[in-house]
Amino acid sequence: MRQICLSTLVLASLMLSACGDAAKDTHPKQLVSQRLAIFKKFTKTLEPMGLVARDRKDFVKSEFMASALALQELSTQPWALFSADGNYPPTRAKPEVWSKAEAFKQAQDSYLSAVNQLVKVSDGVDMDALRSAVDAVQKNCKSCHETFRSEQR
Repeated sequence: MRQICLSTLVLASLMLSACGDAAKDTHPKQLVSQRLAIFKKFTKTLEPMGLVARDRKDFVKSEFMASALALQELSTQPWALFSADGNYPPTRAKPEVWSKAEAFKQAQDSYLSAVNQLVKVSDGVDMDALRSAVDAVQKNCKSCHETFRSEQR
C-alpha cells in the first residue's frame, strides 16, 4: 500500500511539473522573462488595492498609498523590453505590439495615466474615487491584454 501511495505521489508530481511553462526563455537578454517578472509584480501590487475597492479588505490609507506608489514605479519598467529583439518564443505578445507600435504606445500612455490618477486619489479617503481609479487601472490592463497579448503559450 505504501509503495502505491509513493508511486502515485511521484507520478502526480511529474504530471504537475509537466504543466509548468513548457517553453523557456533562452534568449541571451531574456527580455520575455524580464517583462513577465515585472507584469507579475504589477498584479501582486494591484491585487490588494482591488480587494479594498471591492470591500474585501479594510482600507488602510498608508498601505493603499504605498501600493499605488509602488505600482507607479513599476508602471514605466516593462515597455523598453518590447524592443525589436524582444519578439521571440515564449512571448505571449501579439505581432500587433510591433506592427501597431503607435497603438501599443497609446495603450501604455493610457495605463500610465490611469496609474498616475490612482496615485493622486490615494492621498484621500474618497472611496468612490479610489474604486474608480482602481477600476480604470484594471480596465487598462484588460484592454491591453485583449489587444496585444495572446492567450496561447
